[in-house]
Amino acid sequence: MKSSSRKRLNLIRRHRRVRKKISGTPERPRLFVFRSLMHTYAQVIDDTTGRTLACASTLEKNIREGLKSTGNVEAARAVGREIARRALERGIAQVCFDRGGRKYHGRVRAVAEAAREAGLKF
Repeated sequence: MKSSSRKRLNLIRRHRRVRKKISGTPERPRLFVFRSLMHTYAQVIDDTTGRTLACASTLEKNIREGLKSTGNVEAARAVGREIARRALERGIAQVCFDRGGRKYHGRVRAVAEAAREAGLKF
């Protein structure tokens, strides 16, 4: 098996292991972070109904403004601040954090810390 497909398979296994323990409820939805090479995405999800309550990504024009790149830590911080603002507007103050099988560092950590600073409780 190629090393790239093995890495992908390990990522999927880690994500499934995390999702066995973490589930979003209406009182405490799940904050999911996904990162690709170019962009960072965040969603607040209620898993009981399967609905996305709030979302933010570096694809949005208002987040991209003033950023040199969309695939770096500074862009991830902007996504974290925006997702927290949108969640608080909808009355969501507490979330459980889903890192999506990724390590808690870099852009994933930047989204989490920015959301905490903006008022979300984990």
